[in-house]
Amino acid sequence: MPGGGRARGYRAERELVIQLWRRGFAVVRAPASGSRIRRAAYPDVVAIKSGRVAVFEVKSRSKEETVYIEREQVTKLAEFAKRAGGKAFIAVRISERGWVFVPIENLEPTETGYKVKKEALAEGLSLEQLEVSLGLRETLLKYTKPPQEAER
Repeated sequence: MPGGGRARGYRAERELVIQLWRRGFAVVRAPASGSRIRRAAYPDVVAIKSGRVAVFEVKSRSKEETVYIEREQVTKLAEFAKRAGGKAFIAVRISERGWVFVPIENLEPTETGYKVKKEALAEGLSLEQLEVSLGLRETLLKYTKPPQEAER
């Protein structure tokens, strides 16, 4: 397999599958990912844990920079998530930082698709935050008192 973008993407998808599996998810990498199947909407990776579903379009970058995604990829990702009752994310593997997960609601439209701006990557979710957003993990905030109770 050549060392270009497609090979890098494949390695990133495999790495994400392994990371999520280690965290207790049932995970599959879509065999049709990257192919030109017109009638089906396949994400790159599907992860399920305790009935919570997350679907991912996977990208890999050497540094934190704007990521562009084709409109069709985002449309298919959103459709799959809707049918599965799950949430859709752009998963970006940044060499100098690790994994960043951006909900598709945070994408910005372009003329030909969407983009994840550098600022959205900076605010992206870590693996732990992804689990919180899926309702699989709680934060310590649940143990803090609301401001009005603390004043009493």
